[in-house]
Amino acid sequence: MKKLFILFLGISTFVNAQKKDITLEDIWKKGTFRAEYMNSLNSMNGDYYSLLNYANGSSSVDKYSYKTLEKVNTIVDSKDFEDIKYFESYTFNNDETKLILGVDFKPIFRHSFLGTFYTYDIATKSTQLIGKDIQRPTFSPDSKKVAFAKDNNLFVTDFTTNTTYQITKDGKKNEIINGITDWVYEEEFAFVRAFEWSKDSKHIAFLRFDESKVKTFSMDVYGTGKYPTQEVFKYPKAGEDNAIVTLHMFTLSNKNTRKVDVGEYEYIPRINWTKDNHTLSVRTLNRHQNDLKLFFVDSNSLEKTLILNETDKAYVDVTDDLTFLNDNSFIWTSEKDGYNHIYHYNKSGKLINQITKGNWEVTSYYGFDANKKTIYYQSVENGSINRGVYSISLKGKKKKLLSNASGNNRASFSKNRHFFINTFSDANTPPVYTLRNNKGNILKTIKDNANLKELISNYNLSKKEFSTIKINGYDLNMYTIKPSNFDSSKKYPVLMYQYSGPGSQSVSNRWNGSNDYWHQMLAQNGYIIVCVDGRGTGLKGRDFKKLTYMNLVKLETEDQIAVAKEFAKKPYVDADKIGIWGWSFGGHMSTNSLLKGNDVFSAAIAVAPVTTWRFYDTIYTERYMRTPEENPAGYDDNSPINYPELLKGNYMLIHGTGDDNVHAQNAMRMAEALIQANKQFEWGMYPDKNHGIYGGNTRLHLYNKMTNFIYKNLGKKDKKQVHKIKG
Repeated sequence: MKKLFILFLGISTFVNAQKKDITLEDIWKKGTFRAEYMNSLNSMNGDYYSLLNYANGSSSVDKYSYKTLEKVNTIVDSKDFEDIKYFESYTFNNDETKLILGVDFKPIFRHSFLGTFYTYDIATKSTQLIGKDIQRPTFSPDSKKVAFAKDNNLFVTDFTTNTTYQITKDGKKNEIINGITDWVYEEEFAFVRAFEWSKDSKHIAFLRFDESKVKTFSMDVYGTGKYPTQEVFKYPKAGEDNAIVTLHMFTLSNKNTRKVDVGEYEYIPRINWTKDNHTLSVRTLNRHQNDLKLFFVDSNSLEKTLILNETDKAYVDVTDDLTFLNDNSFIWTSEKDGYNHIYHYNKSGKLINQITKGNWEVTSYYGFDANKKTIYYQSVENGSINRGVYSISLKGKKKKLLSNASGNNRASFSKNRHFFINTFSDANTPPVYTLRNNKGNILKTIKDNANLKELISNYNLSKKEFSTIKINGYDLNMYTIKPSNFDSSKKYPVLMYQYSGPGSQSVSNRWNGSNDYWHQMLAQNGYIIVCVDGRGTGLKGRDFKKLTYMNLVKLETEDQIAVAKEFAKKPYVDADKIGIWGWSFGGHMSTNSLLKGNDVFSAAIAVAPVTTWRFYDTIYTERYMRTPEENPAGYDDNSPINYPELLKGNYMLIHGTGDDNVHAQNAMRMAEALIQANKQFEWGMYPDKNHGIYGGNTRLHLYNKMTNFIYKNLGKKDKKQVHKIKG
């Protein structure tokens, strides 16, 4: 019996040895494990959708049927234009008789860009230039006009008179912005276009940003020339002045602009017209972001009415879930009962009913079918690491699961909600796209990535094992990846990975991202990979998420240190070789963990880390910390630039010099603190690279650098030893 066991073990190990090993070139150069994805589709009127397709150096906007998934016709093709090689964007008017086509995009920040835009009439196949180097052109609901931004001002082109006129004239770089958000709104409130047409096309509501008192941040751009240039922009850091944001109403009939009074506030994070032609909804927030008000504003009188007021001891989240029904009642999502759920209010702001309930979170709201009086949404009610797609009646009854119960499911619904494309994956299954009806029945499998699944089977991959771990009184979600030939009688180094930001999730039952393949590569070289979502992360309710309020990184760091100490006790872990790494918030966490957990961590990598929240922007930082003046200890007690002398292990610090989000200032100040404490460390600065640190061979170089650091400081198993056949 003993001989049979040894023989089986030997054969098993031999089989593992015959499988291919993942290389960094596979991940970052060859794209070996790239899954097939569906292009982002645009739902059209009726049972149709459109796609922007690229082929042979040109592009086309093509129309497809949801019922058959077959192409119905080509709406427009760039080959029909002499001066346009390919389209980079397209948007329809309401009745889908015209499009706005965008070309020649020039990025501004991470989400904003300038471009050249044309209108295209489908029936006549004629085009008209809207403008060059403009932003966010948008059809009026009656399709007779287009509004757009240029040089920080708003314009309207009227097709009936073939004229263009300015709405605003005071726009000026780094001083006044009209109709487009500033840097911090774009990044933290996640929108760029700050103007909205009324339903009757008679008014445009827009935001005006006066950022003249906001302090300027500058970055050297090294480029390829003899002298560097500078990128100069307004960036409000924690505790500093924000732009003064005001709401304005432009009336097209008399070309008159009026300022709208919506009381006292610091931020206007959303404006949306209701179903009523004359009623604009406006959301305001105080600076602490714990007092959100929803107003209705009459476009004629500018009279405001407070409809809803949500407060929280910590903060209130801003979402895009607000949906107005035909009677101007509205659907709203809120954490007020302790979990994010869907609510229905009448047009006066009186609660009609809470639609979803339970100790679980609604994670996406997909929309409302007025004919069926049915809401579609995504939630984690089958476990916080899973996502399911559901339908439920407006009264909160007849709930139905429309997707797989486990894994990660997300839906893209047709405009009339008759169909949706479900994207499913789990830790063992690459993305599978299926067409389903609104009852959840699978009508057709579109893509299943079977080729990728077969290819993956030829590689030396390990299973991602999900579990929970009891840390500091809480059951925390965790996954581990062990070497495929794991032997509990041996000792292995451990590399921990985390992000840990408020409301985030790293432990999720979904298919691999690029970091997962890198972790698999490390596992095949003898590492155990561990990832734990600590206190403050998401999808476990409001109270769990907001435990870290006023003390970002404190509890999160304590949790990662405690996890490391638990693993250090395991007989198969080399307690002297436990490392941690992370990016952005996770880089702050890995730095803090190495310093404050210097008795358990021996190495850490921090990529693009925040090193003090005093350097980060107002909206994000103050949401969780309030201002430095109000909460100095919260800012300083967990900022690693204040205790560099705690460094004992091996530390690598990496940043892009062109990071407009988490500025390289963070890395420079951390480096200087370590230098003055006479602490040795390794680092890498990537010229002109932004927060993502990519482009050309950049990612390959970065991951080579990190891999070498890990092997040098945590060790690398001898391949012959790892694959040695026993017996």
